[in-house]
Amino acid sequence: MSDLFPPFEPERVESKRARFKPIPFRLLAPNVITLLALCLGLTAMRLIVEGKLETATICILIAAALDGVDGRLARLLKGTSRFGAELDSLSDFVNFGVATGYVLWIFVLHDLKSFGWIIVLTLACAMALRLARFNVMIDDPDRPEWQKNFFVGMPAPAGAITAMLPVYLHIVGVPVQEYGALPVGIYILFIAFLTISRIPCYAGKTLGTRIPRTQVLPIFVAVVIVAGLLFAYTFEVLTVVVIAYLALIPVSVARYRKLERAHALQAPAPAAEPASGDQV
Repeated sequence: MSDLFPPFEPERVESKRARFKPIPFRLLAPNVITLLALCLGLTAMRLIVEGKLETATICILIAAALDGVDGRLARLLKGTSRFGAELDSLSDFVNFGVATGYVLWIFVLHDLKSFGWIIVLTLACAMALRLARFNVMIDDPDRPEWQKNFFVGMPAPAGAITAMLPVYLHIVGVPVQEYGALPVGIYILFIAFLTISRIPCYAGKTLGTRIPRTQVLPIFVAVVIVAGLLFAYTFEVLTVVVIAYLALIPVSVARYRKLERAHALQAPAPAAEPASGDQV
């Protein structure tokens, strides 16, 4: 009977309650930024329905900027977690796959009818596949250290920013809609291909980790100039940045191949198998 009615032990209850400790804010801050980016992506879908193309585009751009901040902030505060990584991937899919594709559909792709919607679906699915592959490669323990400076395929935020190039051109005065939706659709399919391809794109994760003292002031001045141009000529600067980014992809591929060959030369040669008559 003693097994059926065990004695009450208040110490055991207290020990279970003690497990629910307060969570440090450094663990919450990156996730809050991710949620803000998600809200911006969803808001862009509402704004484009209301005909506010420029504001919707800015929402997606800010969401892309916040996506670059939350991961770096998590690593800086040592607040990385599996929960944060999964939340970030879901937010990226909504912002850069669903919201970006929907904005482009309302902008011009609806003129292509069903084919335009197929392009939107292709872009969204490509973003989902890109993010899934990225999550898998994070857990790869055999990945060389130098490969961490490169993305396999175009990252999702960069894919969304480059896919919006026709919108930037339209805002600065280029008659994109008069040229027809087909060239825009072909361009977006090209961007979707880049996201799921294995073309290496430079990540720049180690850029700026160590800066010579002589370059500090010039960097400050350059940042002020770029920020001023971005605020004064937002979409003109974005157009130039996207074209330059696409033009630099072959340079990134060449750099990756060079490092790959150097790594192969440094790798130890596999041991030769003994002949059948040799003793082991």
